[in-house]
Amino acid sequence: MENESGLLEKIFHLRENGTTARTEIMAGITTFMTMAYILAVNPSIMSATGMDKGAVLTATALAGFIGTMCMAIMANYPFALAPGMGLNAFFAFTVVKQMGYSWQMALAAVFVEGLIFIVLSLTNVREAIFNAIPVNLKKAVSAGIGLFIAFIGLGSASIIVANPATKISLFSFKGALTAGTFATTGTPVVLALIGVIFTAILMVKKVKGNILWGILFTWILGILCELSGLYLPNPKMGAFSTLPNLSAGIASFAPQSISPLLFELDFSQLFTFNFVVVLLSFLFVDIFDTIGTLVGVSSKANMLDENNKLPHIKGALMADAVATSVGALIGVSTTTTYVESASGVSEGGRTGLTATTTAVLFLVSIFLSPIFMAIPAFATAPALIIVGFLMFTAVTGIDFNDPTEAIPCYFAIIAMPFAYSIAEGISFGIITYTLINMITGHKDKVSLLMMCLTVIFILKYILL
Repeated sequence: MENESGLLEKIFHLRENGTTARTEIMAGITTFMTMAYILAVNPSIMSATGMDKGAVLTATALAGFIGTMCMAIMANYPFALAPGMGLNAFFAFTVVKQMGYSWQMALAAVFVEGLIFIVLSLTNVREAIFNAIPVNLKKAVSAGIGLFIAFIGLGSASIIVANPATKISLFSFKGALTAGTFATTGTPVVLALIGVIFTAILMVKKVKGNILWGILFTWILGILCELSGLYLPNPKMGAFSTLPNLSAGIASFAPQSISPLLFELDFSQLFTFNFVVVLLSFLFVDIFDTIGTLVGVSSKANMLDENNKLPHIKGALMADAVATSVGALIGVSTTTTYVESASGVSEGGRTGLTATTTAVLFLVSIFLSPIFMAIPAFATAPALIIVGFLMFTAVTGIDFNDPTEAIPCYFAIIAMPFAYSIAEGISFGIITYTLINMITGHKDKVSLLMMCLTVIFILKYILL
């Protein structure tokens, strides 16, 4: 055991980062638990293009394993990677369903995007963009991600729902009771709210692993409610069973083959204008989602140095770039750094051991997919909501006495949940920061790179 501990110390520099193996492993488990939903959601989205659902599940888990291990090895950071939400929907419903391209062509665009990212990472372009973002705006990105994560959690648990009149609204318990669907739609909302309070109490009591315990507690409550009839699953209404599907016996744990997706890339339209448009769309969203996640999570974890830069960021960006291209080869949309990494960081994760733990669980999930796919959205929602609170506290570090700093921060924060995009939040923040400071006579605060980014963002809204 002592030799193992010494090996972990040598590889991950635990003492140097003020952490322990136990803390890192718990953090890695927590990160995985908050990300496990992607194993169920990504196959559902990607299969809409005609891709084999079982193959997508295996490819999703493999992409999570490979990408997260790259992060652990290349950067020794606790960040996890997997096929990104939003990007997978863009892949399936915009590029394939709406624009009419094949999923093979879309995978080719993702692969090329990853190659471009590798070049940008090697030439320090992405690192320069990270470092060019002003200090206050970095804190705003962290706070905005907090609201974004909370909004995802509230939506996944149906605490907040779509409303034609007001766009969104709170779930109506009265409406569910009237419609006779409370056991299907109302019970998950109640369980999610209980989970939030339970997790918050554990946090106040400073219980180690409080977020992970919150997920497990809420999941177990869901199982008990399902067994007692208080919760009635109905897949057509988005309410799934909390019990693992083991109907096929031992065969249930056999990995699904990825052969229908492996190396199925179509480069026949590589030099067409439409291919370039698709490529640039993937490129923009991924680069700024990744930078936003790294800015926000690392700021919250106090990983930035005295110059507000992230040490070894090149390794983190390179891991993201390599994972994107490898993911495309095995059959998934853009693999990117996950904002849910904040859940593990909030549990004390500081090194690649956290990422390694998460990666191993992704690999294990290939063989235990019935179990991991049974974790309901209402059980992970409390974790996202509480992590959102932890991230949002970065707002206290913003200088609100200086409007030239505070107003762009405000736009960055509100854009993330309202536009449902970290990238758009960064875009809004950078554009307003540059314009406000240039017009009001504070040109010295705006770097040349910030000016270039502002022009690029504005052109993006006009042309794409």
